[in-house]
Amino acid sequence: MERILTIIEAKKQQFAQLDLFYFMQDRSLKPEHRLSFAPCMTHFVMSFSDLNKYVLRQENSNNKIQEIVNKYTYEDDEHWPWFLTDIDSLGFNNSLLFSDMLRFIWGEETKITRQIAYQVAGYCLKADAPIKIAMIQSLEAMADVFFSISSKITSELQATTKKEYFYFGNLHLGVESEHSMNAKKAKEQLNSIDLTEIQYREALEAVEQIFNIFSKWTYELLAYAHNHPIELALEEKLNTTLVMCR
Repeated sequence: MERILTIIEAKKQQFAQLDLFYFMQDRSLKPEHRLSFAPCMTHFVMSFSDLNKYVLRQENSNNKIQEIVNKYTYEDDEHWPWFLTDIDSLGFNNSLLFSDMLRFIWGEETKITRQIAYQVAGYCLKADAPIKIAMIQSLEAMADVFFSISSKITSELQATTKKEYFYFGNLHLGVESEHSMNAKKAKEQLNSIDLTEIQYREALEAVEQIFNIFSKWTYELLAYAHNHPIELALEEKLNTTLVMCR
């Protein structure tokens, strides 16, 4: 497993160089605009709890590695309420017809977003526990890149809005860093996992594919931010309100 974890760290460094993260750190743009892609993340964020409960977790397992996975899933499967709170705080909680919301979530602009949950499920549902560990470590590596930057944006926002941001802010970043898998003893345990040759190939493929789909996702998020700047979002919210008042 140590070889897989080394590969994940290298891919994390490459992931951090993608265009989305330069956009998010561009202080010439308003902080709210640098998070204007947030609605585009909905399908994956809201699916993540189910991935933990029904894909990664395996109750009543006597496998020590699966027990590590199970513990992680309980630590990480209740973050979606923070996302909903932040969507409201960021001004994206527009009143839409239910059918319009479904068209958005399952529309062309968010097709990569949806594929992430399907790929995680595809690689992990029947996988050996070490493959799940490789997937989790990949997800956590990319989350660290994202939330390390998004938390700085919300700190800028808090200075003017006086609002607290949970999903994109320091709370989430702190919780991610405190996962039991990040403890020194746990890291030593992960490094010591012996993979069969088949498990190594499966883990490597899972890592490569999940970094690939997440990298594609960053470009989808960036395109959404360019096509839906915060000014346009506010205008759409105003128009929706006016229609409802007629």
